[in-house]
Amino acid sequence: MADKVLVFYGSYRAARVGIRMARFVVNELGARGADAELIDARDVGLPMLDRMYKEYPKGSAPPAMEQLAGKIRAADAFVFVIGEYNWGPQPGLKNLTDHFLEEWFWRPAAVVSYSPGRLSGARASSAWHPILSEMGMVVVSSTLAVGPIAETFDEGGDPIGQVGAVVRKTFGRVADDLAWWTEAARNQRLRRAPPY
Repeated sequence: MADKVLVFYGSYRAARVGIRMARFVVNELGARGADAELIDARDVGLPMLDRMYKEYPKGSAPPAMEQLAGKIRAADAFVFVIGEYNWGPQPGLKNLTDHFLEEWFWRPAAVVSYSPGRLSGARASSAWHPILSEMGMVVVSSTLAVGPIAETFDEGGDPIGQVGAVVRKTFGRVADDLAWWTEAARNQRLRRAPPY
């Protein structure tokens, strides 16, 4: 059975270079046998958070929110592709994730980050880890930080140059780490229901 992995990306900018990294992650996971799907926060288009999904009466949530809730519940694992804005994660991605809570529980997540500069989104990645933990996910310890992003991937998400080759190798460890925790979490959920 293929692992169902949702890959989240959150930039709302007109010229989005980080989408290249999101495409790379989807492609690499697919090449490893996972059923990976890109969830683009801008395309989903949820409004600024007013009510969480669970605060809507059953069947009355906006269609995009209802559809995404189902995808999150059906997923085995998540990857968050984080761009760094002023030392923090993108507000579009944070807004999207905050619409849900219990839907995330008891599944692993990986964080990969990027920026146009040499720090590669590391500060945003560090900020994102405790957010995901608070939302009920187990965050794997392996990470990938890429910068400068525009010199690492082509428009289709294929790594380029020497840095691109290093990125592909490094992502292998992230993917292996995530796959191990995905299997462990799935087996545990089958063996015993989560405590809440």
